[in-house]
Amino acid sequence: MKILCISDHVDPLVYSPSIKQRFADVELVLSAGDLPMSYYDFIMSTLNKPLLFVFGNHNLRYMPLFTGRADSVPRSRFSTHGYDGWLPTGAVHIGSRVRREKSVLVAGLGGSLWYNGGENQFREFQIALRIVKLLPRLLYNKLRFGRYLDILLTHAPPFGIHDREDRCHRGFKTFLWFMRVLRPKYLVHGHIHLYSASELRMSRYQQTTVVNAYDHVVIDVQTPGTEIPG
Repeated sequence: MKILCISDHVDPLVYSPSIKQRFADVELVLSAGDLPMSYYDFIMSTLNKPLLFVFGNHNLRYMPLFTGRADSVPRSRFSTHGYDGWLPTGAVHIGSRVRREKSVLVAGLGGSLWYNGGENQFREFQIALRIVKLLPRLLYNKLRFGRYLDILLTHAPPFGIHDREDRCHRGFKTFLWFMRVLRPKYLVHGHIHLYSASELRMSRYQQTTVVNAYDHVVIDVQTPGTEIPG
C-alpha cells in the first residue's frame, strides 16, 4: 500500500493541480504535524483518500477542537480563519490514539520535547505515560492481527535519529524503547526540516524504518492481506 507522508511545510509538489496524477496510487495520507488545516482539506478533497494526522508544536490553533477543549478557548483565537464551527473535511486526529485504516495499524504521538513550556511540549515521562495508555489497544492488536503496530506517527523524531543538538529539535528517548519492544515497521516523524536532497531522510533502527516526512515522501507498506503476489 502506497502512503503519502507529509509534515512541516506546504509542498508545492503536493499543493498542485497535478496532485491527482502525481499521487494516483496513494491509498492513505499521514501528516506528522505543523501544517495548516486548509492543506489537509485540499489534499482530501482532491485525492479523496483518508488522512490521519498528529499536531506538532506549531499551527495549534485548532487543536482544542480535536481534544475536547474548544468551549474553553476564546473565539478570538479562531478569528484568523473566521471560525464558526469549522472542521476540516474528514481528517482524523490520532494523537494518543491507535487506529486501523485500510488494514494498516497506526498509532499517533504528537508534540515535541519540552523546551520552553509552550503548548504540546512534553517531557520524557509524559510521553512514556501516553504510551502506557496505548498499550491495551496495542496488545489487542497483537492478539487480533498478530502484530502490535505497523506505523508510529509522531511529530518529534527519536533521540539520536534525525534529531538536532538544540533542545527544541532533540528527539525522544522513549521512542527508542517503543521501537525495540513493539517493533513497528515504520516510525514516521516531522519537526526536522530538510534543505537539500542529500540530507538523510530514512534510517533503520532494529526492525523499524525511521522516516522524516518533511515536505513529502511516499512509503510502501505491506501488511497481511495486501502483499503483492510474486
